[in-house]
Amino acid sequence: MDRFTALRAFVRIVERRSFSRAAEDLGLPRATVTDAIKALELRLGVRLLHRTTRVVVPTLEGEAFYGRCLRLIADMDDAEAAFRDVPPRGPLRIEVHGTLGRHLLFPHLPDFLQRYPDIELEVSEGDRYVDLLREGVDAAIRVGTLADSDLAARRLALLREVTVASPAYVQAYGQPENIASLAAGHQMVGYRSSATGQLIPLEFQQGGQVRHVPLPARVRVSGADAFLGAALAGLGIIQAPRYRMDPYIARGQLLELLPEMPPTPSPVSLVYPRNRTPSPRLRVFIDWVAGVFEAI
Repeated sequence: MDRFTALRAFVRIVERRSFSRAAEDLGLPRATVTDAIKALELRLGVRLLHRTTRVVVPTLEGEAFYGRCLRLIADMDDAEAAFRDVPPRGPLRIEVHGTLGRHLLFPHLPDFLQRYPDIELEVSEGDRYVDLLREGVDAAIRVGTLADSDLAARRLALLREVTVASPAYVQAYGQPENIASLAAGHQMVGYRSSATGQLIPLEFQQGGQVRHVPLPARVRVSGADAFLGAALAGLGIIQAPRYRMDPYIARGQLLELLPEMPPTPSPVSLVYPRNRTPSPRLRVFIDWVAGVFEAI
């Protein structure tokens, strides 16, 4: 293995916390990757990685070397792409929040794949928080306010939200007329935040202010499909993106509540590691997906 490939292998091991997963990502035998790291440590005269039965973590020297490797690899990739004048190619791993991929991303993906036929996409969809570096993910599309982190972010859109409940729920508990009336026996379907682990309260805009209203939640969920299913079953009030609720409202399966006091819109952002220069394939994906969301 040449030195540059060895650097790539080292970076992937640090990010994946595993020799086996790094070897799989690179399409190399595990033994080849292991030998390359041993040779690299011998040449540098320092230990770069702590190895245990469960995980691989960088030493202090390894952390410092990792940062330099990222810059070297990014510079080399950009230089090669500029002089070879070739279209972006290779694998791209994207994580998409909740059902956003199914409803807003996947319908447009044929266009992206037609534009960039040499890019291979792996898209995972979930509601859990993903550590991009540790899990080897190039970028993630996330909904909600972003916490301070070592991730770079590009705002894609603001999603309008709506408050809804099923006709069966409204028949059983009544139609709330204002925020105060919510306290008179109403309940919500509790949605547990993947970032904090806490239930997210209802939120209303009223008189230029945002009011947070926590209601009792006998049913608590942590996934977007379960959240919608619970509302359709009449188990409580939910707040969710309008693009997803509108078909159910149009069919009469859900009723919009308190439309004069909508929740605040939810920001949608694409995030990627700040200390890593985006690859050509990630750069074109960022620009493309920004165009998709601008049209929403």
